[in-house]
Amino acid sequence: MNRLKKALCQSWSIHSSTKWTADNPSKGQCGVTALVVQDLKGGDILKTLCKEGWHFYNQLNGQRCDFTQEQFREPLHYADILSSRKEALMDTNKEQYEALKKNVMTYFIHKNLL
Repeated sequence: MNRLKKALCQSWSIHSSTKWTADNPSKGQCGVTALVVQDLKGGDILKTLCKEGWHFYNQLNGQRCDFTQEQFREPLHYADILSSRKEALMDTNKEQYEALKKNVMTYFIHKNLL
């Protein structure tokens, strides 16, 4: 999981979320990240309602994996509601999804991790 987290952190950009900033690179990346993680690792997409709306993350092997939790200043109170790719895609768009997936795959290829 550490390699995946590092790949995601290196891959987030303004092209994968318009809310991205250098100070908070995971901002707005939850839906697109949940989709790419599911592509690579399988599992389920979960959601929790927060101030900004729905927050998406993954469940892998029965364990919650929230790769974008640091975007929030305060800890979330997770509801772990089962979601879907369709709902997570409504939080992003096809271009942002493709940009993040391409960047993550390129990271893995350059690091010889595939």
